[in-house]
Amino acid sequence: MDVELLEIRQHLGRFPPFETLSDELLDEVASQVEVAYFKADTDILTLDQELHELCYIRSGAVEVYRRGGELYNRRGEGEIFGQFSLLRNNRVRYPVRTMEDSLIYFIPESVFHHLCEVDDDFADFVELSRPRLESVVEEQKKNNDMMITRVRKLVTRYPLMVEASTSVQEAASQITDFQASAVLVLDTPTEDDNPRYSFVDSEERSWQLRGILTDSDFRTRVVAEGLSPDTPVGDVVAGNVIAIQSDESVQEAMLIMLRHNIHHLPVMYRRRPVGIVHLSDIIRYETQSSLYLVSNIYHQPSAEGLARLAPDVRAAFVRMVEEGADSRMLGSALSTIGRSFTRRLLELGEERLGPPPVPYCFMALGSMARNEQSISTDQDNALVLSDDFDPEQHDAYFLALAQFVSDGLDACGYPYCKGDIMATNKSWRQPLSVWKRYFSEWIADPSPERLLHSSIFFDLDAVYGEHVLVEQLQDLVAQQAARHPRFLAAMARNALNRTPPLGFFRTFVMEKDGKHNNSINLKRRGTAPMVDLIRVHALACGSSAQNSFDRLDDIDRTQLLAPGVSDRLRYALEFLSMSRIHHQVIDIQHDQTPDNNIEPENVSSSERHHLKDAFQALSHAQKFLKFRYPMPARGK
Repeated sequence: MDVELLEIRQHLGRFPPFETLSDELLDEVASQVEVAYFKADTDILTLDQELHELCYIRSGAVEVYRRGGELYNRRGEGEIFGQFSLLRNNRVRYPVRTMEDSLIYFIPESVFHHLCEVDDDFADFVELSRPRLESVVEEQKKNNDMMITRVRKLVTRYPLMVEASTSVQEAASQITDFQASAVLVLDTPTEDDNPRYSFVDSEERSWQLRGILTDSDFRTRVVAEGLSPDTPVGDVVAGNVIAIQSDESVQEAMLIMLRHNIHHLPVMYRRRPVGIVHLSDIIRYETQSSLYLVSNIYHQPSAEGLARLAPDVRAAFVRMVEEGADSRMLGSALSTIGRSFTRRLLELGEERLGPPPVPYCFMALGSMARNEQSISTDQDNALVLSDDFDPEQHDAYFLALAQFVSDGLDACGYPYCKGDIMATNKSWRQPLSVWKRYFSEWIADPSPERLLHSSIFFDLDAVYGEHVLVEQLQDLVAQQAARHPRFLAAMARNALNRTPPLGFFRTFVMEKDGKHNNSINLKRRGTAPMVDLIRVHALACGSSAQNSFDRLDDIDRTQLLAPGVSDRLRYALEFLSMSRIHHQVIDIQHDQTPDNNIEPENVSSSERHHLKDAFQALSHAQKFLKFRYPMPARGK
């Protein structure tokens, strides 16, 4: 190969979609390239021009325009254009003009189509029918062993099971003989029962899974309570069974353990118990001690002890990312850790202040409520109090409790909310009836201030206390929001306040007006507006889900969006989230405070393309949002 062809080949091989081609394919491309030089402010492609070559920028820069003359993109060295025309009718849809003197490689149409046929990565990059984001996100999942390993692989033997009438002494004896650490408790279903887990055994007897007793339960529920050895185990077990299906992933098993702070998890094949997974079984798949960290949190005797665990949270976060966790897993794990800090602080607060004078529920808002917390987050919380609450008699207690928790969270690495959305604010420390009035007013008359509250408070979940207080608010939102078109229209417009950039150009982020910025806040310009628009669709279809991915599942079931749209949003949100997460890990590894900003010079060529795809998916979804929820006339 002569020097000129070698230089062409080496340059192509540095940039996508050519960087993954085999040597033979690169040789084929380089040998058929035509080279042309264009001065600045020269048209390369004009609207509706016939085109039979893929264009590659060897040097210089170009501007790509829409049909109406609006700037669509700017491209520089190593980028391609013209592929859309080759994939359609060979007519130029996006005119291209040079910004500066430019050297362009023209690759014949026949070579382009051959590469699409023989190389999947090349085809994924250029073909509109094969989304690049989907490919890269799915590839990330393949690299995560926890997501492909089924929990049944961890089951090594059939579980020990006893009838509910068995005495606790006999059950303890069987646990010892079986060398087990837990026993499943079975009961005979009655006609009034509609058990979640019921089955028929080999002798055709009907059973339901009543609960599980662990060796720890025997100490805390039997011995510590001074129960008689003859007490039936059915009187000791809790009624709410937490279990997992055998074909679920190890990741899901870990998330359930994290969410419920448990160390034993019954494994079911359909409705029949087939095993019990213990914490020790999942250790080799668990992504760095997030379970241990949660356990350690609950064993801390003071707020000062909790604060000393803050560095462990970052260490766990980094290792989880390095071991291939996805954004949903990371968000759930970090949210569970945050909830655990909050719950332990509330327990310590009650120990210091005494039992609460009336029932209450501590409510998480925002990312923690959605199970989407990141390593860079502040605290957003509130208190929902029983309607027996009397401010003069009771508020001093709850203010002191809220202050203790808020100060403790700040010491643990969750800074005070700059907008004062915390239970220390009297407005957000109210009885249930007042909260119901708040939400009803926000929905019925969406003023700008109320819309601001809606974007914060409409992601809400119970953390500690009487969960039913918060569940009533969740039900109220799910029932009322969908019936108020004006509220949905206002929320939709509010969700358009933050728009994504156009993409990247050289070492800058390019805005839609052509201006350049040195960095981009991936939360403010990516994940947050994506969460906002998903929330609007979820409210419209009456979903009570809080997590954005769960909301997309509910939206799918209502067919509110066209086929395939929710999938594109799902992949875009995952990629934006993981890009943000990976750059936060880089900050931590360089002893810098992690934030949400990324600089173009720290973004690889392939990541730039994928981020642009995600921004475009977000932009298209925002345009549909305004169309889907028009502002009704007054009085309607």
